[in-house]
Formats: sequence, structure tokens, C-alpha cells
Amino acid sequence: MGLNRSAPIFAALGDETRLRLVARLCESGPMSITRLASGGEVTRQAVTKHLHVLAGAGLVRGARQGRERVWELLPDRLGHARRYLDLISSRWDAALGRLKKFVEE
Repeated sequence: MGLNRSAPIFAALGDETRLRLVARLCESGPMSITRLASGGEVTRQAVTKHLHVLAGAGLVRGARQGRERVWELLPDRLGHARRYLDLISSRWDAALGRLKKFVEE
């Protein structure tokens, strides 16, 4: 997975409110905007805006259920981001290993 496909995911997750929404959907499963906004300091309109950003990054999707729209997490996209972070981590470990070898020589 390249940076071009991962960048929108990291950009979407770079906001604290959106990260909290992803965590709530991960913990509780699909939820309506009303439930996602309850108990928080964020309005339903703001939650809707953030959910649309997350949807644009492919992290969530909304579906109409009766009169409400219910949002669910799409964990595959998080898996893509995790694999990209693992790749970066392994490259960083290799670079540190080369630096250590160079310093010790």
C-alpha cells in the first residue's frame, strides 16, 4: 500500500474528534448520529461533517435505517493504514540498525 492511498486515512484520523468517533464505532458498533453526538461536546451537525470526512477516506459508511442514518466502521481501511505503518516501522528499524553498525565500526 502506497502513501497515495494511505494519506487520506491519516489525514482523516489526524483530527481528535474524528479519532474519537472511530473509537466509539469500533467499541460500540454501528451508531446513529444522535447516539454519536450524545454525551459529547460536539453538535450533531459537527458529527455529521466529521463522518463525511471519514467516509471520504473510506473509513466509515452510512446507511439509512428508518428515519435515521446509521454509521459503521470499515475496518479494512484501518488495516491498510496499519500495514503502511508497519512498513514504515520496519524501514526505520533497518535504518537504525545500519546507523548502529556504522557507529560501532
